[in-house]
Amino acid sequence: MGLLEGKTGVVFGVANKRSIAWAIAKAWHEAGARLAFTYQGERLKDKVADLVEEFGEDTLLIPCDVTSDADIDNVFKQVGEKFDKLDLVLHSVAYAPKEALEGDFVDTTREAFATAHDISAYSLVALARGAAPLMREGGSILAMSYYGAAKVIPHYNVMGVAKAALEASTRYLAHSLGPKKIRVNCISAGPMNTLAARGIAGFSTMLKQYEEHAPLKRNVEPVELGQTGAFLASDGAAAITGQVIYVDCGYEIMGMY
Repeated sequence: MGLLEGKTGVVFGVANKRSIAWAIAKAWHEAGARLAFTYQGERLKDKVADLVEEFGEDTLLIPCDVTSDADIDNVFKQVGEKFDKLDLVLHSVAYAPKEALEGDFVDTTREAFATAHDISAYSLVALARGAAPLMREGGSILAMSYYGAAKVIPHYNVMGVAKAALEASTRYLAHSLGPKKIRVNCISAGPMNTLAARGIAGFSTMLKQYEEHAPLKRNVEPVELGQTGAFLASDGAAAITGQVIYVDCGYEIMGMY
């Protein structure tokens, strides 16, 4: 029997085959979970549909803009009708305007700050609120973060501040939902060559920095993030909540290089 046999989940944030969300979704599927997927906008619909074909023709695919409460309500309405219950949620959603990921943080506009926090952090709260009524037997909510939430990463700027808000929200949600046996955790992944990451100025330098200075002298592989995601979703992690788990080949522990 698979690690997640009998569990159902919904995945937010798959954009293409390089997405961290896709790596975790594949691991959840291989562990036995039945999944639904959302996509943001018609531009991504076909890409996500092509990817999830391998999960079976009846895989639920639902549009969702996480800034829309109506969209979020519709996702969980359809998931409830399809599965009757819910065990797993993956939040792998983040966005800041491109100009806010260049130059100096002090130049961040009010609008860019609000946008980054609404999409990258508040959306976790909104998704958790929507998911909780379906998690009648408890569940696991997993979000994706990055080291820029804790330390200054050049050009990460407002996204680092939004990720810090995401990690704090994880802790508060863990406390709020703990009595319902719903666990909320973050994976802080090392840099990955994803669609979102390529919008960060100097990203190739970041990859090289990790390869040179992480204790394992390499960057994390998508399959490793998937395996961590499967563990945190499983009953083996039943006593883990409110945590930020670093999956970055040890880079986070380093001080002076």
